[in-house]
Amino acid sequence: MKLELSKVVQGRCRLGQLKEIGRMGQHSLDIPGCLLYTHLGTVPHLTQDTLHTLSSLPTVTQVTLSNIAEHQEVLDEFKGGFKTFAGLHDTVLYCSLHDSAAHRPTGHTTNKTVSVWGSGGRIELTVAKFMALQRMVQPDWYQAMADGETWQTGTSRKRVRKSVDRSLAHLDECLLVHQKSQELDGVSVFGVVEGGDILEERLCSARETAKRPVAGFCLDGFQTGAMDQALRSQLIAAVTEELPEDKPRLLQGVGRPDEVLACVEAGVDLFEGFFPFQATERGCALCFRFDVTPDPESAVFEKKEAGETQPNGDLNCDDQTHMTRFEMDLKDKRHQDDFRPLVEGCGCYCCRNHQRAYVHHLLVTNELLAGVLLMMHNTSHYHSFFRAVREALANDKMDLLRRRVLGTLTE
Repeated sequence: MKLELSKVVQGRCRLGQLKEIGRMGQHSLDIPGCLLYTHLGTVPHLTQDTLHTLSSLPTVTQVTLSNIAEHQEVLDEFKGGFKTFAGLHDTVLYCSLHDSAAHRPTGHTTNKTVSVWGSGGRIELTVAKFMALQRMVQPDWYQAMADGETWQTGTSRKRVRKSVDRSLAHLDECLLVHQKSQELDGVSVFGVVEGGDILEERLCSARETAKRPVAGFCLDGFQTGAMDQALRSQLIAAVTEELPEDKPRLLQGVGRPDEVLACVEAGVDLFEGFFPFQATERGCALCFRFDVTPDPESAVFEKKEAGETQPNGDLNCDDQTHMTRFEMDLKDKRHQDDFRPLVEGCGCYCCRNHQRAYVHHLLVTNELLAGVLLMMHNTSHYHSFFRAVREALANDKMDLLRRRVLGTLTE
């Protein structure tokens, strides 16, 4: 893969395109960008036909070993790779270690193993088993095995240092096996930067990982709830200074819009796309605004609506399971006779054809269609937000966009 930057704002915000991705090098991805979140290759609640009614979907589909590992025997027997197994076409497959939307118990790593958690419980992986799974999955790029259990507040420096050392050792072993594996010819490897909340360990991990022949970097341990946003931004900015400019940086576990903007400003290129799924599972619709040049005729309506949609959640909530201020709870009774679309002006199928009252009815009666319509809207809204981020960078309007997303921009 090849990263071409068209603009760098304030020395850190990067606008550009990741080119020649995929084994044949036929795909590209705009940055800052977002990956397509899936469970075993399928976007939750959506069939492939339904998914592809949405426009501007990312070219990169994310799958996780935590979901795939328990199906190892089936994939081994199939022998055609996960893309063919799951019926995925014309997409780049990225395989990560963990699912950022799922709870992950800690305390199960050793010097030689890490653990992933599937529906059947814990699965322990050595480098040999990890790489055997990668040969079966046959992704276009994958995250190297790493010890990422130091994100919790209060983790000792000794434990953090052990995490950095283990992750570098795992990376070296993965690269050694990778180079000898014909099935992984043309596949890219992303090294993982660890270090918890300790600046010196972060810098050490970044410098050492950058010395290895990796295609890009996963920044781990920064997920929502792991640390204060100011500290996160400070650490990410310091880490990205140590990484080569011509390789992409993928941040794991951060999806909330305000945090995405802060991390883009700190030098992050790519994000995981789990946030729309989390909102959907809460019975919520994403409703935050990201227009920096709004239609003046809609200003009166939007001023009225802002007071109804934004205060539902807490901007400072650090728990990913709780509702945020960027979504509205459609299970709330006040929506039972609200005949407006989920978001005025949204072009998704749900907003063009249905009202809040109808989705509310589907939710309170536990109809499966509720998840389908919400996931269509939330996926469309979230990926449109990333398009707005790129446009704001291109037009020097990041400050306006931030204020719009946070609801502090006056008409």
